[in-house]
Amino acid sequence: MLRPEELGEGERERWRALRAASAAARNPFMEPEFTEAVGRVRPRTRVAVVYEGREPVGFLPHERGRFGQGHALAYGVSDAQGAVLGPGLGLGEGGGGDGGDGRSGLGLDADGLLRACSLSSFAFDNLEAEQELFVPHAAAEYASYVIDVEKGYETYESVLRAQSPKFLKTTLAKERRLGRQVGGLRFVFDEREPAALRTLMAWKSAQYRRTGRRDRFAQDWITRLVSLLAARTRGQECSGTLSVLYAGGQPVAAHFGLRSTSVLACWFPAYDPEFAKYSPGLVLHLRMAEAAAAEGIGLLDLGRGAAEYKDSLKTGQVPVYEGAWTRPGAGAALHWLSREPSRRAHHFVRSRPRLAATAARALKGAGRLRRS
Repeated sequence: MLRPEELGEGERERWRALRAASAAARNPFMEPEFTEAVGRVRPRTRVAVVYEGREPVGFLPHERGRFGQGHALAYGVSDAQGAVLGPGLGLGEGGGGDGGDGRSGLGLDADGLLRACSLSSFAFDNLEAEQELFVPHAAAEYASYVIDVEKGYETYESVLRAQSPKFLKTTLAKERRLGRQVGGLRFVFDEREPAALRTLMAWKSAQYRRTGRRDRFAQDWITRLVSLLAARTRGQECSGTLSVLYAGGQPVAAHFGLRSTSVLACWFPAYDPEFAKYSPGLVLHLRMAEAAAAEGIGLLDLGRGAAEYKDSLKTGQVPVYEGAWTRPGAGAALHWLSREPSRRAHHFVRSRPRLAATAARALKGAGRLRRS
């Protein structure tokens, strides 16, 4: 059990090699650089290292709470979670074969791993589909929407024309109108200006309040994490990336996320409501897709959660899972009482579109009352 800063460079390289060998997309949330950044703002961050002999063969980044309650790294914020394991290590069969008890050939299962971490529970809300060790403990499956630009931006545009021609035509027309009426357009894929990041966070906070949702940037650790990733995280497979759309020299839409060589993880998009009639957020996403394709990035992960803009932009979806591993005891009971009733209520609402729409209207109404 190590703090992220205690990992040696050899262990970090092994982590990267295991991730590269995985069948999962190279999501930057699953890289050691993200774990290190979270460790700087969340002191209870730990990494369990699994060894076979002297060779590290697995890593489980997590956070530890009271009574041994554990949860996935940056739970509630990160968009990809789980363990980084050698091929076959987290499978119920394979490796060296199993004895019919559901263990891999190397003897690793979720119960054994988490007991070794002295955890009474382990919660996750964006578990990758390839996490065979933990998927059996999932309580719900959700869609994470993606944009495939592997074959280039022009191919992506042709897909949009086929599946939603009115959307693409309208958005491109609004982009031209924005340039004519507000001023010349400029898009920066990797903006390094700190003021632009502060502007994005202010927009996003206002959006959370406007829609009646909890303001993530009111939580100090999230603000510090994003600022740290933007300023200091520049790994090949995990780099903080701020993208900004300017019109007439002023920012009108921006996004902060993480990118690897193959995936742009979309995280915090927002725009200036003054320019809402031009749909600058949609224009921004199209330019992000174009720039990502030019950089050789093949996938934009828009994250879990239904949204109208995702429906318009997506080319597909991948599953992610929510749930928890628990063992009997006070810690597991505390986990159930603190998380499970609200999780079930949210799932009940989200799985019923009409009820979800009513809830969204109620949240916006609450947001208006709060502002007044």
